[in-house]
Amino acid sequence: MSSAGALALPSTSWRTRSALPGFGLSLGFTIFYLSTVVLIPLAALIIRPWELGLSGFVAEVTAPRVLAALKLSFGAAAVGAVLNTVFGLIVAWVLVRYRFPGKRLVDALVDLPFALPTAVAGIALSALYAPNGWLGAPLMWLGVKAAYTPLGVVIALTFIGLPFVVRTLQPVLNDLSRDHEEAAATLGASRLQTFRRVVFPALLPALITGSALAFARAVGEYGSVIFIAGNLPLRSEIAPLLIIIKLEEFDYAGAASVGVVMLGVSFLILLILNGLQALMAKRR
Repeated sequence: MSSAGALALPSTSWRTRSALPGFGLSLGFTIFYLSTVVLIPLAALIIRPWELGLSGFVAEVTAPRVLAALKLSFGAAAVGAVLNTVFGLIVAWVLVRYRFPGKRLVDALVDLPFALPTAVAGIALSALYAPNGWLGAPLMWLGVKAAYTPLGVVIALTFIGLPFVVRTLQPVLNDLSRDHEEAAATLGASRLQTFRRVVFPALLPALITGSALAFARAVGEYGSVIFIAGNLPLRSEIAPLLIIIKLEEFDYAGAASVGVVMLGVSFLILLILNGLQALMAKRR
């Protein structure tokens, strides 16, 4: 081998270290894009409330109306995420594991909250769950008022969050081998034991991801909630609506203060859920 060929080998080896060609350019574009779309707007949101000073910021976010709105938004989003975790798993399981007439229609209906404008969804839900609506009238007969109450907020947030759980679980269920389930059944395990010890641990990381997505989507939801919530201060007023009200009153610093609290709490919750998901994945 010539000396020129020997000198060329290290250069070829060095060039094959990167799995993605053009890494420097791709990384620069990624940082630029994220900075433009995400980081700069978030930085502006975080900086704006400090016009009030620390004491003004604390007074703004601890006002009774703000605390009530934040409590309703995060509480209803959490309840909706839990409901979607349970029923989204059932829906995904049925769509993947069973064949039945109208399966494609049901599968398409899961994506309806994605395609439907949020305002249209809010109007439809308020009409259904109003005291004289198709679903609201039977509930009123049972003594339960759904529309224009915090329960209406939970219903709306559950509606818009379901597709996130179902669509996150479906690919995992499709790729999940049934060999382990059949082996567990051969060894005498019941269906419940097989699901609890074999299937559920494999689905748990995806289930946490879908629940986190549903929760994050629900916290900031506005259009589908305002029509069914009632929007009563200290009772059924959500935080996004309170931000809109403050903006209409030209209280930009106050609106940004509420937004910063929502951003911080949401980021903390999502960080915990992502850490839990990573922990579950390592134990597999």
